[in-house]
Amino acid sequence: MITKLKQSFFKNRTVKNAGWLIGEKIAQALINLIVSILTTRFLGPANYGLINYGIAYTAFFMSLCTLGINSILVKEFTDKKYDEGTILGTTVFLRMVSSALSIGIIFCVVSFIDADEPTTILVTLLCSLGLFFNVFEAFNYWFQSRLQSKVTAIASFIAYVITAGYKIVLLILKKDVQWFAFATSVDYICIAVVLLICYQKYNGSKLKFSPTCAKHLLGKSYHFILTGMMVAIYGYVDKFMLKHMISETETGYYSTAVTVATMWCFVLSAIISSVYPSITASYKAGNTALFEKRNKQLYAIVFYLSLFVSSVFTIFGKYAILIIYGRSYLPAASPLRIATWYVAFSYLGVARDAWVVCENKQKYLKYIYLSSCAANVVLNSIFIPIWGASGAAFASLITQMLTIFAAACIKPLRPNAKLMLDAILLKDLLPKKEKQSEQIHK
Repeated sequence: MITKLKQSFFKNRTVKNAGWLIGEKIAQALINLIVSILTTRFLGPANYGLINYGIAYTAFFMSLCTLGINSILVKEFTDKKYDEGTILGTTVFLRMVSSALSIGIIFCVVSFIDADEPTTILVTLLCSLGLFFNVFEAFNYWFQSRLQSKVTAIASFIAYVITAGYKIVLLILKKDVQWFAFATSVDYICIAVVLLICYQKYNGSKLKFSPTCAKHLLGKSYHFILTGMMVAIYGYVDKFMLKHMISETETGYYSTAVTVATMWCFVLSAIISSVYPSITASYKAGNTALFEKRNKQLYAIVFYLSLFVSSVFTIFGKYAILIIYGRSYLPAASPLRIATWYVAFSYLGVARDAWVVCENKQKYLKYIYLSSCAANVVLNSIFIPIWGASGAAFASLITQMLTIFAAACIKPLRPNAKLMLDAILLKDLLPKKEKQSEQIHK
């Protein structure tokens, strides 16, 4: 009885945690809808594509800057092998060093590749500044581990309102594209400041750096570094290739399609983030049946919710782009009908991280993503010259599907592949009428 009450209480906290995350993201999305419409229309496809080209560099190096530590932080806080202040302090220090190095590398690379385009170099550099301030995202995982996402939800919303205000001022003053590029960094700066204030307010432990803790964290997370880089490559290489093989305008169409296709994915992220602690807790408690059930429930929610939304975008996506972005962005409708279907497979991969970390199978992910990354580059090389933005969307769809199906080919990951298959088939997830009737008779 006591166990059931504890489980019920935990579930209620999980639901409330998800509620705050989703609520904050909905409010954020409403503001973003208005600001994004105005900004995208003002910039036009070419400048919008240029900013997304700069963001692609940032996103690629973001996976390197995190050092894979984000994927294990919640479990580290749960395991309590080191005190929270040491874990956070060590994480922040490591990420600051990697972020500073990444910004330098980005500047060198873009200065070489786009040597004759000073605006492109400046836009990319301004976008990359956010890497340094994104290190404070680590505090977000501290609040998540305590099921206090209410705090981070409010912090993110405040930061987002400030960033939206900054963009509105730029629109009023009709500033150049580089000012809008810096807006991507303003968001990270605001969130960093607010999270630090909240951490102190909630009596967070004093931050400390520990070489031993650093070795421990990197020993567990380094598998995710390569994995993250591979994900970033096949997630953003299409924008690099579109820009250099066709034009910034085609990059703008593709970026618009991806933006619309993923504009609701904050719901999936919130659900995954909130369920993650309950999955790690059930594993730590040694409750295998509950651990597997919670994983399957998460996969089923992610998969079927994604399929429903993708169906809606396939039918009404053209009208959404026409209403939101205007007729000049209408060519984005074709890649949208394709891009929307990879969301289900992409977020199944994100949801899988909880099982992978608990079972300590991180080292096998690199094989999946390395092969998928190579496939994505080849597919983009084939389909971009033929179909442009739609070709990039098709290449991404095939790649995301490969990352899920490839797990079944690796023996240690087959139990997880089976859980995903059971979730898609809704096996042992729906209540069985026969068992219910037997319990009533008893």
